[in-house]
Amino acid sequence: MFAAERRQLILEMVRANGAVSLRELARVVQTSEVTVRRDVRALEAEGLLDRRHGGAVLPGGFTRESGFPQKSHLATAEKTAVADLAAGLVDEGDAIVVGAGTTTQELARRLARVPGLTVVTNSLLVAQALAHANRVEVVMTGGTLRGSNYGLVGSGAEQSLQGLRVSRAFLSGAGLTAERGLSTSNMLSASVDRALVQAAAEVVVLADHTKLGADTMFQTVPTDLITHLVTDEPPVEDDRAAGELQALADRGVQVAVAAVPGADVSAAARSRRDAPLPGPRRHPHAAAPPLRADRKPPAAGDPSATPRLADIRRR
Repeated sequence: MFAAERRQLILEMVRANGAVSLRELARVVQTSEVTVRRDVRALEAEGLLDRRHGGAVLPGGFTRESGFPQKSHLATAEKTAVADLAAGLVDEGDAIVVGAGTTTQELARRLARVPGLTVVTNSLLVAQALAHANRVEVVMTGGTLRGSNYGLVGSGAEQSLQGLRVSRAFLSGAGLTAERGLSTSNMLSASVDRALVQAAAEVVVLADHTKLGADTMFQTVPTDLITHLVTDEPPVEDDRAAGELQALADRGVQVAVAAVPGADVSAAARSRRDAPLPGPRRHPHAAAPPLRADRKPPAAGDPSATPRLADIRRR
């Protein structure tokens, strides 16, 4: 494929979806991420799109929220890898809450194989993925349907979560930074996500690398309340996303990095594959520990400090 044809296809994909990761672009046009990155730079110079963390968007593309049809085609390989790894944090007999989003929908498809599970959700897509699962009980919140992500929001959803206590909350969002935590672009969605967090003893954030370093309008989970982050390895040249990953680990977040088949990552990233997963696993039948709103990042030199990214398991 000639460069002009390749760039036209890239532009058509971005126009159709609003935002596309470099990995997805490279897969579709059947070339390397290095070549795609060069094409994206050329298209940006012409004012036809903007570069963002590990991907490309329409000019001003992150100022509005993409609808479900667009989101469902973004970073699909990354979301699959993240969901596969996150499913390992759920055990038989657990009670969990799962928020709305395309990544949490991928997680729900894997949770259908976990017997004795109870899942509380405000997402029609999550509920649909679990509707025919054997021995999985699905509890839905009330609320008003938000068509862009098929989530239930509003006071009805929030009130139905009062008095609830589960082991873990699994959430995604539009952006994640070490300074501010998880955020989203919609006020109603953010409010429900905060209610989901209050119902859980631990918070697991699912965010592919394109979300790292992005900061949107409404904060949902501050960094000090995030127990686990499940993500994929940023591309070789995405220093900002890699920096956010390290900063989150330094703040005490237990980071698990999923391997994406065919991803263009650094040698340092590949060397993480055999390192241990940070932090102990809670026994599935043990009492859930309370959320620590006052959790502080470990001091420099503290032997109990969270491992550096070089010590994080890559699967």
